[in-house]
Amino acid sequence: MSIQTQNPATGEILKSFTEHTDAQIEEALALSLSAHQTLKTWTLEQRSAAMHKVADILDAEAGELGAIITLEMGKTLKSAIAEVKKCASGCRYYADNAAKIMADENIETGGTAQTYKTYLPLGPIVAIMPWNYPLWQVYRFVAPALMAGNTGLLKHAPNVPQCSLSVQDVVRRAGFPEGALLNVFASIDQVGVMLRDDRVRGATLTGSERAGASVASICGEVIKPTVLELGGSDAFIVMPSADIDKAVATAVTARTQNCGQSCIAGKRFIVHEEVYDIFRAKFKAAFESLRVGDPNDPETDIGPLVTDRSRKEIIRQVETALSDGATRVTGAQAIDGAGYYYRPGILENISKTSQIYYEEIFGPVALLFKVSTMDAAITLANDSPFGLGSCVFTQDPDEQQRAIKNIEAGATFINAMTASHPALPFGGVKRSGYGRELAAEGLRAFCNVKTVSIS
Repeated sequence: MSIQTQNPATGEILKSFTEHTDAQIEEALALSLSAHQTLKTWTLEQRSAAMHKVADILDAEAGELGAIITLEMGKTLKSAIAEVKKCASGCRYYADNAAKIMADENIETGGTAQTYKTYLPLGPIVAIMPWNYPLWQVYRFVAPALMAGNTGLLKHAPNVPQCSLSVQDVVRRAGFPEGALLNVFASIDQVGVMLRDDRVRGATLTGSERAGASVASICGEVIKPTVLELGGSDAFIVMPSADIDKAVATAVTARTQNCGQSCIAGKRFIVHEEVYDIFRAKFKAAFESLRVGDPNDPETDIGPLVTDRSRKEIIRQVETALSDGATRVTGAQAIDGAGYYYRPGILENISKTSQIYYEEIFGPVALLFKVSTMDAAITLANDSPFGLGSCVFTQDPDEQQRAIKNIEAGATFINAMTASHPALPFGGVKRSGYGRELAAEGLRAFCNVKTVSIS
């Protein structure tokens, strides 16, 4: 496996790293368990103080950490710095709220015994993380895991090694026990060894369906809990009562943020026929006004895609869709020259028999659909193997409630873009995975919810 920093804006390989040996993996497992044995004895006040320090470091070093993100995966520098700031916010949320979330809960059972439930940490957790939000995805695991008293073994994507190392460094400098969060440059086989090791008590993964299925299968064999956040092909519904200008502006951001490389990006835009033409025209114009270029330029809207392989996959998906009868509204083409740049685009007239109808497009290509009723919009939204997020733009209270109750997704945002927030549970249904990150659910995901009865 190639572990390296490769600048997507130029294609240049800047730094390479060596996979850890089996002996180094064993050392990491032992150190992670030792750190857990220490951390679980800390009071929540001690953990909170250290987690606040993590947040302070992130805020203070947001510029340099953001530059590493941009260098390794290509998002604009302004969005990379915003990602670091969001990590700091997530850490502060758990530093401030973990004591309340983990507080013992008394339960009346009708007898004379004192009965309650308490939340206790499990131990070392393997975290397998993706490149698209290389710090936020990690810190939304790290913050609740460490506040609960667990420790983490971070197996990050191989194209963001410096991002991964930075998390280990920040957690160490914040004063958590040595080994509380360890980066491991592990092979696929070594990940399997870690998952099967008795010292590891669970796993969390954000990534592909195939990777999720593999992790779930291994952990199922050895009876360990998992949280999986996998792909998404989110529906973005626009009804006649919507504020069309707001819907269009939100839709453009939803589809093109992070160069379209987001699991919760709006990908399928389902528009009522009464407003389809006006939405289409405004959507097209907005896409054509986007500036693609150097991600370090503050005027740039869209940086490069992460790798040449990623761009080739999107080219394949679009060409296949066009051969199946889809129509190109605008863009959706590779840009010649250095780097992995791709022109954001829109396709319509997507055939239900076309492969792209069911696939996730992990890049800035929007699929546009026309429907005649709210029921048809919901049916189309649900006609997907995925169920992560969803957006609905309508002022009609009845339509809002029908969408909330009937769209098969882990989240429905009304008149706003799907987003993750530390206080809100995050996850999906169907092939988008199971379990929840963030909020109380994220903190308790790797806790032993112990029943206690004292007579």
